[in-house]
Amino acid sequence: MRHLFSNVWIFDGTGADRFRGEVMVEGGRITAVARLGRDPELPRDGATAVDGKGGTLMPGLVEAHGHLTWPSSVERIIHRFELPPEEMTLAAARNARVLLDHGFTSVYSAGALGERVEVVLRDDIRDGHLPGPRLRASTIERSPPGSDGVETGHIDHGRGPDAMRSFIDHCKGLGIDSVKLLLSGEDALLPGSSQHILYTDAEVAAACQRAREQGLWVNAHTQASDAVKMGLRHGVRVLYHCTYADEEAVDMLEAAKADIFMAPAIGIIVATLEAKPPPHIDMGAMKESAKPVIERATRLIPELKRRGVRVLPGGDYGFPFNPNGRNGRDLEHFVTLFGYSPAEALAAATGLGGQIMDLPVGLVREGYLADLLLVAGDPTADVGILQNKRNLLAIMQDGRFHKAPAVAV
Repeated sequence: MRHLFSNVWIFDGTGADRFRGEVMVEGGRITAVARLGRDPELPRDGATAVDGKGGTLMPGLVEAHGHLTWPSSVERIIHRFELPPEEMTLAAARNARVLLDHGFTSVYSAGALGERVEVVLRDDIRDGHLPGPRLRASTIERSPPGSDGVETGHIDHGRGPDAMRSFIDHCKGLGIDSVKLLLSGEDALLPGSSQHILYTDAEVAAACQRAREQGLWVNAHTQASDAVKMGLRHGVRVLYHCTYADEEAVDMLEAAKADIFMAPAIGIIVATLEAKPPPHIDMGAMKESAKPVIERATRLIPELKRRGVRVLPGGDYGFPFNPNGRNGRDLEHFVTLFGYSPAEALAAATGLGGQIMDLPVGLVREGYLADLLLVAGDPTADVGILQNKRNLLAIMQDGRFHKAPAVAV
């Protein structure tokens, strides 16, 4: 099947200005991109024409801090966080479809609430049995027993380097893509614990070395500056939060920028401050802990961007007050809080998203997988239009329409 997108403005995922052009899709790949006024029109023979009506054709979005098993979505708020496995699996499948409905064609997992649920979900999506984004699957986030109130699941994998190596071997057997370690605590769960270092250098070194041997990536929750430095010393690939990174940690992030990604997860912080819970739910401690995080992030992220560190949107969605499906808000936060232009925020969620996924997605470029959005309007002028799924005129994944355009002739 061939599709020719015409009468579109193209945002190619690099952050460059939009241009008028045409795109040919054949099978699951982009086979040609033409810039009007420079390149000849693409051949029409045998292709299904898709008239973009002056909209923007752009790469599908990538969520860099996904939690598909965190149960709440814009379609169904669930006030329990941990569910029985059957209900959790259904919620994860629903959340996957919800993210795809909102233009997220890829998700890089930052941890799950079940051991294999993301593996099963990833494979069913890949094989065409369920709608959802391409998924880099993870498992239960590893936190040491008694680790300052960070509850990640009901499995105790023990302490020490040997236990860490055994855990990585266990993860390899599960079939996941990446492992999430909690290197520091989290103030929102236990005030003051963000400065607690939960693992020893020897344990993290053992985990990262075995992960390299097993072909797995390591991601880490790193609030404390020492946690950031620990992760960088030992080869953690994705560092989340980095809230209290000091100048030395920032220098280390810059030095490792070719090998690492960073996602501040600002969405959950903004949502916490905005939340208006019912009287019987006390979010006072969470709101207090969020205030210094947002203040520090508004200084840290522009500096990391200036230094060329790959910073990506993705914001701990899945809580009742921050449900899956609102993920597009992170792009707006990058603009309003971190000083990104809309095009720079879009590039972080597309071009850089393809890099964190380690897949040929995120760019409108010949040879790339055809994960594309047709958007009513110009998201490079107002990135907020992506928060309304009605503005997504078409959603294509792997060359097939998840949401077909209203008119295709």
